[in-house]
Amino acid sequence: MSINNQDTTKLKDLIVWENLSDSERGFALARPAIAESGLLSQQVENILANVRENGDKALFDLTEKFDGVKLSTLKVTSAQVVAAKARLTVKRLQAIETAYGQIRRFHQAQISEDIRVETTPGVVCTLKTEAIDSVGLYIPAGSAPLPSTVLMLGVPAQLAKCSRKVLVCPPNKSGQLADEILVAASLCDIDEIYSVGGAQACAALAFGTESIAAVNKIFGPGNKYVTEAKKQLSQQVNGFAIDMPAGPSEVLVIADANANASFVAADLLSQAEHGPDSQVILLSDSETLINGVQLALEAQLATLSRATIARQALQQSRLILTKDLEQAVEVSNEYGPEHLIVQTDNAQQLLTSLRNAGSIFVGAYTPESAGDYASGTNHVLPTYGYSKVISSLSLADFSRRFTVQEITREGLSSIAECICELTDAEGLDAHKRAVTIRLEAEIDNSSTISTES
Repeated sequence: MSINNQDTTKLKDLIVWENLSDSERGFALARPAIAESGLLSQQVENILANVRENGDKALFDLTEKFDGVKLSTLKVTSAQVVAAKARLTVKRLQAIETAYGQIRRFHQAQISEDIRVETTPGVVCTLKTEAIDSVGLYIPAGSAPLPSTVLMLGVPAQLAKCSRKVLVCPPNKSGQLADEILVAASLCDIDEIYSVGGAQACAALAFGTESIAAVNKIFGPGNKYVTEAKKQLSQQVNGFAIDMPAGPSEVLVIADANANASFVAADLLSQAEHGPDSQVILLSDSETLINGVQLALEAQLATLSRATIARQALQQSRLILTKDLEQAVEVSNEYGPEHLIVQTDNAQQLLTSLRNAGSIFVGAYTPESAGDYASGTNHVLPTYGYSKVISSLSLADFSRRFTVQEITREGLSSIAECICELTDAEGLDAHKRAVTIRLEAEIDNSSTISTES
């Protein structure tokens, strides 16, 4: 089967994997192009330079320009947080608290103890874990508030015991942040909250301004400007890090003939409604199942408030018929999806072969939505195939690990021959002397060195 732009952009098209050439297979798994044009790069570069030079003034000006609101202050007060909580319904507040508890339980289990090993008598090596001192949490606003992202970033930062947790989020047209955002932040003990978003917020976190002190690392998803800003800042500012490369959201579903077509369609649509550049892929060894999913997609689309966005995303969809489920696993591993859903009779067996995915959802009653909100796992995941080399966000990302070693004279003596032989091999005489000078010295408990000539 030959494929091209014309016959793969429509939802009704079926791709038969066995009929594709290698180049056609590569095209079938191609992501939507990330807007990384020279214009975008220059626009972001200009924003970053503006913030670096003009500080808060640039933040106020750019917020008015891009968000359409003129602010008099950036910082959200504790009184505003209290008022936000009072405005929420009991049901909404309980939902946020339940999600917080679920996410906290899973991440709390990730707390690591220091590892101390005496590698040989007198040689003690320790791996220590300490929190990153200050972290910036970027929360997109877009068309809807994302309190779930506050929890996904705030809970591990809280458990890691980061000294400063700084949340930034674009304000709405009234200059406010959503009540849900503020309440979720409060649960995570985040007391630095600023109404600013976009590339300019990232710049403030990296460079620092009069109102916002710089942080060590920034976390969180965002639009193409945020993504580009994070990339540029990680290359410009010494000691400033980002969580991971980011791209449009994506989901891949592996389903067999016994899968529920309506469930599969709902999973595809739950990702497609994120944005027009989201990508959804279905792999199945059953053409009947694929046809059923197509019908279910059309039926469910008619009920969605974001149907227009979902339809745009579905133009990037792929409905792929594989010869068997083993081939579906091979295709999935090659694609490396952000989210991978497995709805097959032998799901546990397939798990032994599935390698590349940000997060895997197993079984008919495990929708991707559960991971997005309240199962407990983190929904900040690598996209664009980075799941092959980058892990999903975890408590470890909010910490740094370093080693400590302490060696006695006897311990050094026991490994000295090894060290000296290797320093000779590398021609590093000073390294060797740093060992031998210690072993040749007389033991002097007073550690006193005469300075008399």
